[in-house]
Amino acid sequence: MSSFQSLPSSRAGWRAGLAVAALVLSVALPAAALPGGGKTPRDIVDAQQPPQVQGVDVEEHLGEPLPLQARFLDETGKEVRLGDVLPKDKPTLLTLVYYECPMLCNLVINGQVSAMREVGLELGKDYHAITVSIDPKDTPTQSLERRRRHLQAMGKSESAPWHFLTGTEDNIHLLTEAVGFKYRYDEASKQFAHPAVVQVITPEGSVSRYLYGTTFPAKDMKLALVEAGNGRVGTSFDRVVLSCFKYDAAMRRYSFYVFGFIRTGALLVFTALSSMLIFFWRRELKKGAAA
Repeated sequence: MSSFQSLPSSRAGWRAGLAVAALVLSVALPAAALPGGGKTPRDIVDAQQPPQVQGVDVEEHLGEPLPLQARFLDETGKEVRLGDVLPKDKPTLLTLVYYECPMLCNLVINGQVSAMREVGLELGKDYHAITVSIDPKDTPTQSLERRRRHLQAMGKSESAPWHFLTGTEDNIHLLTEAVGFKYRYDEASKQFAHPAVVQVITPEGSVSRYLYGTTFPAKDMKLALVEAGNGRVGTSFDRVVLSCFKYDAAMRRYSFYVFGFIRTGALLVFTALSSMLIFFWRRELKKGAAA
């Protein structure tokens, strides 16, 4: 019998087991990296997981639109449409958590904050952030407290565009289903089992990339935001760098892409040669005119 199956039946034991199981799940491979390329039958995958996290997963819905009509309460208690808080000209970091989470949600948000501080892009100028609670019992008061805490950790003012939203179960499900965020509520521990992931959203409101785990390399987050921004985020150099890297679903990070590097190098050589030829051509024209 596995250690997960022999967990004590007390509430404390269930909570500890659920927290450990959630951490195990947070570092698990996404579906595309599972044996069979993510085509392993769901019942076989579930049979290999502890009962508390069976069915908990991320189904990547790349390119799929978010339910912009879904309604939530922001940190002030005001009702907003999801489409109203998503910027139309910048990408967004979307996190799904809940406020009474004993461990995993804090690790995810703290990891996100750490990466945001090092990413080399500015919250508000280059991208926005939205955090949505998956627990219908969470309140705007809790949203406000956590928003203040995390903005202070980043050294940002309270006007920074990081929205913390709560909502009804129906509206929460609209969003989680759209991004493929599979979670479940465990009655024994009174906790949610859920994946550890940050979704990167395009200015058009669709899913561009998933960043997994509880720590996020600043390079990966920056490349994901530049990619999602489609030329509207970062410098020209950032876009050149992006062409030399490709997201590796199995490794869950951006890896050096040799063909992209070769293509970029060839373009630079072509540009240099063209500039040189134009320079000599103009010089010859001036000589001819002077003669």
